[in-house]
Amino acid sequence: MPKLTDLDTDTQETVGITSETPGASLPDFELETFFPYLVRVFYSDVTRALSAVYQRDYGMMPAEWRTMAILGSASGGLQASEIVARSSMDKVVVSRAVKRMEDRGFLTRESNEADGRSFLLQLSDDGRAAFEDLAPKLKAVEQKMLSGLSAEEIEGFLAITRRIRENLADELQGVID
Repeated sequence: MPKLTDLDTDTQETVGITSETPGASLPDFELETFFPYLVRVFYSDVTRALSAVYQRDYGMMPAEWRTMAILGSASGGLQASEIVARSSMDKVVVSRAVKRMEDRGFLTRESNEADGRSFLLQLSDDGRAAFEDLAPKLKAVEQKMLSGLSAEEIEGFLAITRRIRENLADELQGVID
């Protein structure tokens, strides 16, 4: 994967690297314009907007909602490791979310007949009801986030995020969350 100093001239100018600075291959570090920082701020804003709904209505934390959303969208029971893979959450975070959800009656745990050692998790009736209550409310928050954006702008944004993830694939090879 190319590094910032290996990028073409147009890209270097976009991120602030210029040929007018002899011997300096990178600009001064400015947190407010640092792309990873801006992504984190964006992520935090989006999470807060969504969590305001599920915390208010069900007292859930983000990891619990993500776990619920994955289980609510699945056609059958899932192993905790599948939730980890689908969510990009750490296995300890998923384990704690599963425990809290189980304690609150939002999910059930059944022995996995395929291997006899693991468990399959799925939403209980109460968990399914909470998911079906929350999903349209959260879709409404999503619509508010995207209001004023054209379909082309949204698709362009999604294309950019896919491209950045592709650019990072080699860098993340073997890296454990």
